[in-house]
Amino acid sequence: MADRKALAHLLRRATFGPTAEEVDAAERAGADATLDALLDPAAEDAGAARTPVPKLPVMLNDKTDRAAQIRTVGYWWLDRMVQAEHQLHEKLTFFWHGHWATSADKVKSGALMLGQQQTLARTGLGDFGTMVRAMLRDPALIIWLDGQRNTVKAPNENLARELMELFTLGVGHYTEQDVREGARALTGWVIDTTTGTASLNAKRHDDKPKTILGRTGTFDADSFAALLLAQPASPEFIARRLWLRYCGDNPIPEPALAEAKRQPTTAAMLRVLLLADGHAELVKQPVEWLAGALRQLGLRPGDMPENQRKQLQSGLNQLGQVPLRPPSVGGWPAGAAWLTTSATQARLKMAQLLAGKAPQPVLDRLGAAPQAQRVDALARLLVVDAFTDRTRAALTPAAGDPRKLLALGLASPEYAIQ
Repeated sequence: MADRKALAHLLRRATFGPTAEEVDAAERAGADATLDALLDPAAEDAGAARTPVPKLPVMLNDKTDRAAQIRTVGYWWLDRMVQAEHQLHEKLTFFWHGHWATSADKVKSGALMLGQQQTLARTGLGDFGTMVRAMLRDPALIIWLDGQRNTVKAPNENLARELMELFTLGVGHYTEQDVREGARALTGWVIDTTTGTASLNAKRHDDKPKTILGRTGTFDADSFAALLLAQPASPEFIARRLWLRYCGDNPIPEPALAEAKRQPTTAAMLRVLLLADGHAELVKQPVEWLAGALRQLGLRPGDMPENQRKQLQSGLNQLGQVPLRPPSVGGWPAGAAWLTTSATQARLKMAQLLAGKAPQPVLDRLGAAPQAQRVDALARLLVVDAFTDRTRAALTPAAGDPRKLLALGLASPEYAIQ
């Protein structure tokens, strides 16, 4: 039998929020088999089948219903996060959304944002190069970073700059001249406003030689991507990004970094990092916090009426993280940025909302424990290793009221940390 605390830690990092029963199963299987099942599930995802991808018209020229379409995608994605059984895949897709941070505020198309989400889901576990090439053709990203304005006569540097700085290499691994030449390599991509697809217009593309990172050639999007991916800085950059979001903000151990950089796929890299020593505490991002709570309480957003789904979206907005709307191309913050006084108040309000909707079996599970043991029963339900004496003192007076106890547990500092 593997150590339950270590397995709970692994599941909290790899999923949106494990249930007690999932930790029980992991305890029986052991860490390696649990991670195998997370990275390469044997069965089809029944939860994904229950949340089919919405079919949406492109609507780039129709401004009448854009907001409703974007809301539809947001509601669907939260429901998918909660319902999906392939939880590592689902959480990794959301990680990539923060990495290739693209906002519906500028794209203004639910269909294109959904298309990008599907691209991230399709390529997220595999070879990073496949993802990069796909994203350079992604209509939402092209619009977000003004790629459709990048022509041989008027190169626009936005996409080339962020491709190097935020997506593949990191600061310090390229020059301003590389940005200018990289922009030339990405010229010519246009978006069809009827179909929402991207294509290369040869008349708008600069096919002359360019010198990028010391190499000269007639670079286009694919060969530019290949050049970036061949840089030693690229796998290290991705490994460090994954470490920050999955393992903590302390330095990544050199042996883990060296091994991660050698891996052929993101899935293999993530395996190395999740099993490495040196993890630090992580503050849950609001989406992680909400999706995990919904999973553990057995609540499905898709079953809620429209006004209640709006309450969930409003709560995420108050907490500072709404899917499809990252604040900038740099994505969302990490760590203590999520622990402000206003965020704590918003989290308590959301916790009360969720506790008020908790199904009776969940309340019965808490109520079945002797009152003196209900705080421990709550810790098991929420997969919290232990409450501090201070938190336990705040929870104990609420032990007679399962809904109040649940709300306080969801709002506790221990539940905000993974």
